[in-house]
Amino acid sequence: MLEGSDIWPPVRLTLQLAATTTVVLLILGTPIAWWLARSRQRWKEGVAAVVALPLVLPPTVIGFYLLLALGPDGPGGWVAGLFGGRSLAFTFEGLVIGSVVYSMPFVVQPIRNAFEAFGDRPLEVAATLRATPWDRFWTVAVPLARPGFLTAAVLGFAHTVGEFGVVLMIGGNIPDETKVLSVAIYDYVETLQWAQAHILAVGMLVFSFLVIVAVMTVDRRLKRGGS
Repeated sequence: MLEGSDIWPPVRLTLQLAATTTVVLLILGTPIAWWLARSRQRWKEGVAAVVALPLVLPPTVIGFYLLLALGPDGPGGWVAGLFGGRSLAFTFEGLVIGSVVYSMPFVVQPIRNAFEAFGDRPLEVAATLRATPWDRFWTVAVPLARPGFLTAAVLGFAHTVGEFGVVLMIGGNIPDETKVLSVAIYDYVETLQWAQAHILAVGMLVFSFLVIVAVMTVDRRLKRGGS
């Protein structure tokens, strides 16, 4: 029997996780993308490779090492102990950390590409007008890179919504705490609750289609603006 009360908690938790992760990624990813775009250090591509590792590493590998790091014997256990807890694994906070790590390249790369696209000329002109580096960043670079930020936000949000392997490894299947949408679909299929699985899966299909349309639209406008 279809129970709406069983379906909506994973949806709400997933949206909360995706929104939180996206905000954290934009805050952390922007300075990383700026440094990768502007730095002339030889080893910057090594840093870029580390950021991009989640693109090629199996989610179970990332989830395994995050589980060790967030567990009682890792740094996450020490941090949790400061607040009276034992571990960051199998908590919403742990899911946020895992999602930030796993979705980082989907946010950093579009912003880096946007920073690189406008070149040095706008910043040089701003410098001749005595704009400080801070002013040049906020009044020139960020507005010019706005399409990249939009693409990064959409991709980061969407990728977090669709996560499965990492969130299952470090979050498990705790209702109202770590049972996100992808885990709920898996749970419904495993228990042969096809109606609930169909509703969530169709919702994911529609959401994925809209994300692709949104990214393609932003990309088209970016190219039109560049021309």
